[in-house]
Amino acid sequence: MLNILANERWVQSGVTIAGGNGKGADTNQLNRPYGFCIDEDQTVAIADCDSHRIVQWKKGEANGQIVAGGNRAGNRLDQLHCPTDVLIDKETDSFIICDRENRRVARWLRKTDTTEGEILLDDIDCYGLAKDDQRYLYVADYKKHEVRRYRAGDKNGTLVAGGHGRGAGLHQLNMPRYLFVDRQQTVYVSESDTHRVMKWKQGAKAGIVVAGGQGEGNALTQLASPRGIFVDALSTLYVADSKNDRVVRWSQRAHQGTVIVGGNGRGTGQNQFNWLMGLSFDRHGNLYVVDHNNHRVQQFSLE
Repeated sequence: MLNILANERWVQSGVTIAGGNGKGADTNQLNRPYGFCIDEDQTVAIADCDSHRIVQWKKGEANGQIVAGGNRAGNRLDQLHCPTDVLIDKETDSFIICDRENRRVARWLRKTDTTEGEILLDDIDCYGLAKDDQRYLYVADYKKHEVRRYRAGDKNGTLVAGGHGRGAGLHQLNMPRYLFVDRQQTVYVSESDTHRVMKWKQGAKAGIVVAGGQGEGNALTQLASPRGIFVDALSTLYVADSKNDRVVRWSQRAHQGTVIVGGNGRGTGQNQFNWLMGLSFDRHGNLYVVDHNNHRVQQFSLE
């Protein structure tokens, strides 16, 4: 896990490393991007929802490369329909994709001649994905309000969070979005409709609120429709506080968060956002955020 110092700071003006050229389907554009993942060489793969594709952007390049989908919306094996998350499976050298509107999880090999994917899971209302060190796949189902863990080849999975109907109880989830799983197989889940992030320890029957949960709002004790999340080696939580257009850091057992970037009003400036989605860090500690309605991915370097 990434070790980030407790007093670490990031520059307040971001650098656009993907998109930022208006809404569109050209190779230098994005169209309402959602989740993403980062490889060790800072290559970013982005779920470009409204262009129905996964776009890979190498560091410093002006244009991305379509690595999955991009053949309009559809349910053929060479198509995607509004993907919302993507991760890299190093063991199979492939992308695992949450193909949301097709209600399936697909795998596309990272080879340059790959023209279609294979279906890993279907009949699932997926939104966010994660993998742990034991290669288990975790999927957030935003209609069943649950998270399941899958072993390779398993179609049913094991319930690890929620699964007790939609609600705000500690044993429930309410529109789960994005996931993070640590080395102890603890599952962190962002919930858009209860404006909180929950932590579910392995085998737990109920979760713990680790951020928000105080109703929708912009106080430092609150979140507003959170999306992307990341947890570092100190168990510090980082949240894309989507509707508040800011990234907030919550230290372990903290009662309120600290804004680390954004929070400067909604807009197109390099220190502003317009509805956040995915969030992650590279191995150097640089922060990356999907700026959904500005159709770009922003990088914030360490100071």
